[in-house]
Amino acid sequence: MKNVVFLVAAGLLAGCAAVATAQNAEGEPAAQAGPPPMPQPVTMAQRPDATGGEALYVEYCAMCHTANGMGTGLLARRMDTPLLEDRDNLAAPFVVIAARNGIGNMPAIPRGEVSDEDLQAIAEYLAAGPHGGDE
Repeated sequence: MKNVVFLVAAGLLAGCAAVATAQNAEGEPAAQAGPPPMPQPVTMAQRPDATGGEALYVEYCAMCHTANGMGTGLLARRMDTPLLEDRDNLAAPFVVIAARNGIGNMPAIPRGEVSDEDLQAIAEYLAAGPHGGDE
């Protein structure tokens, strides 16, 4: 039994080594297959000129609602345009209600996390229409 385990382990290691040293016809390392890398998180460093509702959106919402955010992936299952900044059908009152009460998998955002004034600025920013948000 120990010999079988050893042979299987040795075979797996040999296979891994072969994959790690795969080369193309020119002898150069072969390109690795797989999904493309995730986009970088959107932060104020990527949008240094953001002000008002946009800056607040980046601070409080971008972690879930930009290209690599969990909320975007879930919205993509139901919406043609999952990025909130690219949507043209968001009304400010809807954004406020959805944020305060939660909607779908999105938890409610309490006033202790985002003030009424800040949430209103975010809602007005999103309601203004497509902004071509950064990935």
